Amino acid sequence: MSLRDPAFAFGLSHPGPRVRFAAAGAGMAAALWFAGGVVPAAIFAAVASVVVAGASRYPHPRIGFCNVLTFARLALACLLASRIGDEPGWPEVFVAVAALATDGFDGWAARRTGLISRFGARFDMEVDSGLALVLACLAAGRLGGWVMVLGVMRYLWLAAASLVPRLNGTLPDSMARKTVCVIQIAALIAAICPAVPPLAAIAAASFAGLLLIWSFGRDALWLLRRG
Repeated sequence: MSLRDPAFAFGLSHPGPRVRFAAAGAGMAAALWFAGGVVPAAIFAAVASVVVAGASRYPHPRIGFCNVLTFARLALACLLASRIGDEPGWPEVFVAVAALATDGFDGWAARRTGLISRFGARFDMEVDSGLALVLACLAAGRLGGWVMVLGVMRYLWLAAASLVPRLNGTLPDSMARKTVCVIQIAALIAAICPAVPPLAAIAAASFAGLLLIWSFGRDALWLLRRG
């Protein structure tokens, strides 16, 4: 079956973007409720309502497989969020790896089907940030609170941007930025993996943290110099 097939594209021609995203979110919430219970489904529903509220800016007539993948990663992140406070183990590792596996494919699917949008890119970025925050919360019990730096950088950026408007500017696409994001998530997965020795997990998280600080610092300098 092709990615252009309506079964993948959620080709609903008459409702507006909010209705289409709401329908996709409702289906994902029901699946999450069945697979993980009430708590992750409730977390997903709360976050998905924010996505639906902003979906009026989505410019295309169909959701596309790309946004379905992003919704799936959001659902997996919510499943992990429901485990915060418990000691992470192999089930959490498998869920996190599945979430990481979807990252990148949503962007590829958007390009493949001609459904690229600023809304989709923002949706993807915020889900990645939320996934990192959840994984950092899970990893903090094993490595210590310092590992939260890998989860809060996006939110520190938003706080700084509220004080320095130049940081709200549009950044150019960057393969380095995307690579650092993947390393960030991979390091956090290593941090919760029972098979990874604590010292190795600390080393991986420290390396990822330095890369993340460099990446955000580089972007901040680029925006400030252009202002």
